Amino acid sequence: MKATRLALEIAGRTDRGNVRPINEDSFLLPEGDNLALVADGMGGHQAGEVASALAASTIRACARKAAGRDISVKNAVSWVRQANRAIYRAANEDMSRSGMGTTLTFLYFMRGHAMLAHVGDSRCYLMRSGEIYQVTQDHSLVAELLRRGEITEEEAREHPYRNVITRALGTDETIAVDAQDIDTRPGDRFLLCTDGLSNYVERAELRKVLAGSAPEEACARLIDLALSRGGRDNITVIAARLGGEAER
Repeated sequence: MKATRLALEIAGRTDRGNVRPINEDSFLLPEGDNLALVADGMGGHQAGEVASALAASTIRACARKAAGRDISVKNAVSWVRQANRAIYRAANEDMSRSGMGTTLTFLYFMRGHAMLAHVGDSRCYLMRSGEIYQVTQDHSLVAELLRRGEITEEEAREHPYRNVITRALGTDETIAVDAQDIDTRPGDRFLLCTDGLSNYVERAELRKVLAGSAPEEACARLIDLALSRGGRDNITVIAARLGGEAER
């Protein structure tokens, strides 16, 4: 799937992976709006799939109401909190979905800037002037230990609790949301992904693929890398390139 908005070339792809019986990830590309989103659901009886899809549909409805207008950090936080309430209510109305939740990371592109909102450990990367940066901060137990200096990056990669997240939509009635307005430049490249990708592909490899590939090809190459290294989780990736020549 691919689409173009605001001189934006963007593509996304998802894969069930080599082990999981179903795909509980969801993703969105711009469709009459300026929204790109990834969500990684969790919960038994396919409830994770329900949670991620509900998060995506709620945020999409909010983006369409914005009708291409600029939004603020306050707007972005409000959208995520609406999604959280929708998932929380759905979980409480159906015992088979009790405890379901999802990560959520989205970009809402505007002219000259983009709004980023984030909960969980799905990530947003920005590649600019040949360098790649992780813009989001993982809400996970291992990330907290790493930030406190209690473990090394090498230990984090193999930590037995590396999949434990500390913040997710739907697990509580209220949610803390990270949101920021990012200035953008022609040639910027963004990558949104679930941990099914980031757990298998190093940052330097992400940079190399983004620098050498158009968005659609980059998505395919990155998913193939994760699958070749085990692919024990669902894998979802969105790659975007803003109009203008990319700096490599």
